[in-house]
Amino acid sequence: MQTELIKGAQQVVRTLQQSGFAAYMVGGYVRDTVLGKPIKDIDIATSALPEQVQALFTRTVPTGLQHGTVTVMLGKTPYEVTTFRKESDYVQYRRPAEVEFVDDLLEDLKRRDFTMNAMAMDADGRLVDPFGGQTDIAQRTLRCVGLPHERFREDALRMLRCVRFAAEYELHIDAATWQALLELAPLLRHIAMERVRAELERMVEGGHPNRGLQLLADSGIVTQLKMPLHLPLSKQAVARMKELTRLDADLCRWTYVFMAAGSDHSLVREDMLTLTFPKQKAEQVAKRVEADRYLLDGLAVLPAADRERAALLAPLWKKAALRYTGEALRDLIRVYELDAEAGAQPEPYTAACRRVFASYGEAWLSEMPAADVNGLRITGTELVAHIGQRPGPWVGKLLQRLLEQTALESLPNEKQPLLAAASSLYEEMMNNS
Repeated sequence: MQTELIKGAQQVVRTLQQSGFAAYMVGGYVRDTVLGKPIKDIDIATSALPEQVQALFTRTVPTGLQHGTVTVMLGKTPYEVTTFRKESDYVQYRRPAEVEFVDDLLEDLKRRDFTMNAMAMDADGRLVDPFGGQTDIAQRTLRCVGLPHERFREDALRMLRCVRFAAEYELHIDAATWQALLELAPLLRHIAMERVRAELERMVEGGHPNRGLQLLADSGIVTQLKMPLHLPLSKQAVARMKELTRLDADLCRWTYVFMAAGSDHSLVREDMLTLTFPKQKAEQVAKRVEADRYLLDGLAVLPAADRERAALLAPLWKKAALRYTGEALRDLIRVYELDAEAGAQPEPYTAACRRVFASYGEAWLSEMPAADVNGLRITGTELVAHIGQRPGPWVGKLLQRLLEQTALESLPNEKQPLLAAASSLYEEMMNNS
């Protein structure tokens, strides 16, 4: 697959060259080739203008003509072909106000962010490297092209990309680049939160999340965003974090980050939505962090001598499963297995109890006759007929009470015992209302 991808790019480059235009493979392809990393896609830069590119190839898509980009389709494979350009007068520290097409590869490469991304390669594999990107890669160094302050002022998002690249490729950030990042971090207030989220998402869900979080904490740039976060991402909290790559699921990773940072469980959903995560993902992560808080609050009211007794922790765990779902608790098991001591200042018994939950939690979930009201062997309609009252909110509340007793194995999940219990529970509900 990669061989075919490269052959296609070489074909595009040669077609342009045979028509008298300069053309090179650029960007991530060249960087990842030098690094020995897998190739995802290949971008091409050329002296040909967009209309000239369109005239040379049978199938093209006008991806961004104002910026000089045309997508060339070879079969089902897209190749973005962009005219050499230089940019000036950046607006809001993010976008160039003016793009000028040029015929000079060097002009095109000098506007790029980091030296490792400012290399080009011709169709025969010859490297063009005017800013020492290959040397920086060999020395495991991430360095801005030219003056770091200029590059970050042109596009403030480059500061987050700097952190992500350093983490993803295990690079040391050049001293001048790091100093500029620290000084210009307030410019991130001009960057849309969805772009921030995309970078953080790739960091936390990528191959070296702990390194990314460490650099975020060391730089403090998450405190400089357009919209403030409640996430207390301190150097101390990050230093205590276990290796996140041991958690395969993204939901588990984000849950652990918030737990380990000592986030207020009631503010997790707000932070996720501020970062423009989809509502479903925000609620799923918040639910898991809240479930952990629910369990810890339940432990706090138990006598000290009982906190590590599995038989007494089982009912608390099952109640949590009914409240937050078994799926959420299974994710907590994975988090507890990674780090039972997660949190800013956990109580002394917290880790021991979490280890009990991790050891027995799956078995306790499998013991539950019903995970939700749909698993009860009685319906709301049957309940209404048995009680003899008009339907109303009481039906859902009564089903939930029956579910809890069934889950805690104090009531068989059978129709007749459920109806018998429903009568007394309904009377109790009415007396307390």
